[in-house]
Amino acid sequence: MTRCEYRHTDVGDIGWQLGSDPEIQVPNLVANHLTTGILRYIKTTGRYASGINLFEKLRTREPEISSLLAQVLIAADEEVKAVKLLHEAIQELPMDYSLLDTQVAFCSSKGRDDLALEVAKRSVISAPSEFSTWARLAEIYIGLEQWELALLTLNSCPMFTYADKDAPRPLPAERVHLPILPETACDEIDDSHAGNEVDLVHPTLRKLVASTFKGTFQKGYTLLTEITKRIGWDQLLRIRSQVFVMEEEYRTERVYSRSGSVSVPPTHGKPESSTTNGADPELSKPPQTVTADVVHAGSDNADASASGAASTHSSSDVDPSHSTYTSFKNKRLCERWLDNLFMVLYEDLRIYTIWRTEVAQYRTQQLAYKKSAEEWEILGELSQRLHHDKEALEAWQACLSARFSPKAMLGVMRAWEDKGDVKGTVGAVIRLVCWQYRWYSEVSFCPMASSW
Repeated sequence: MTRCEYRHTDVGDIGWQLGSDPEIQVPNLVANHLTTGILRYIKTTGRYASGINLFEKLRTREPEISSLLAQVLIAADEEVKAVKLLHEAIQELPMDYSLLDTQVAFCSSKGRDDLALEVAKRSVISAPSEFSTWARLAEIYIGLEQWELALLTLNSCPMFTYADKDAPRPLPAERVHLPILPETACDEIDDSHAGNEVDLVHPTLRKLVASTFKGTFQKGYTLLTEITKRIGWDQLLRIRSQVFVMEEEYRTERVYSRSGSVSVPPTHGKPESSTTNGADPELSKPPQTVTADVVHAGSDNADASASGAASTHSSSDVDPSHSTYTSFKNKRLCERWLDNLFMVLYEDLRIYTIWRTEVAQYRTQQLAYKKSAEEWEILGELSQRLHHDKEALEAWQACLSARFSPKAMLGVMRAWEDKGDVKGTVGAVIRLVCWQYRWYSEVSFCPMASSW
């Protein structure tokens, strides 16, 4: 095909067959790879007028397209038109979760999480099997500082196994030699020696699994770190013990239940108390919760409550006889995936705390703190995951002082952009563009607007 062609019928007829982002359970008319690509193209090129024209035409046949049109209007700084459009479209389709989610996102961006709350709840009701609706509701609860409800909502999120793109993976090469253009030879963006540092990375940094999260698990971990950033590790564990059944409570109630009619199944792991926060070098391991899988593995009369455990109902709701156990009243069972995220977050915080403690000790002794470039990359990602932007920038810059790294340069560019440093941002963009041109040639867009 010599030129890009696009027909209006593609979105409504077969666009959803292309699949969707990993956060979407079921691709539909407005949530699929095609619409995601179109929106990204419009925002990247700034061709908002063409995008508005396209979605206006499609909206006459498919009212659901209104959510996409509203997103383009908001991006084009046509917020009044977008609000009016959402009002009219929601009156026509009151339970369309895409329209409701767009309205929630807009209200939240204006700092009005109070207005977005009821809309987010209705969005969850309209699409209870979609991760995005639950995650949006959790974000609203975080914005409203309703931490218990935020954790309970996060625990209720339907998680999907990440499905990678349907593309063949090449076999790993023993050695790679990619010829470069002569005009791109520049020591400042030379990363040809990056592969020599593989053995210089500490094993503990290699074992940080949070960087491998994708799809719904990545988003869930981001929400958990956002809560930790706002209230701290100590407070997070305290709220966690208030809303979820902890292992120590389960063991206590099991002893108590020996004289009753209901027995409680055993659990794995040992509970440990936590009296630390993110800044304490003696970071304690989070106490283990009781997961739904543990209940399913139990015996005696535990099967009576197992069917409700997976849906995170409280024990008292599942079995009326549990109302005598005051420790379990109004508490939920923590899903295994969320329990695992707590453990991963603990490990991230532990490594981050050790790193910052070492840096402080070296500075006190006026010694140089040395790491390999790849270790600085990992520490930069770690700090970024935990929302420590200042420390992340420090790690990115230390990496760049050792060798050029597009990952580190991208982190520096975003940091300077957030600070409003135009000169630094443009300089970072120039270096990234040169590096991209060096390996992948330049980027060009198809003249799609002409066919719209």
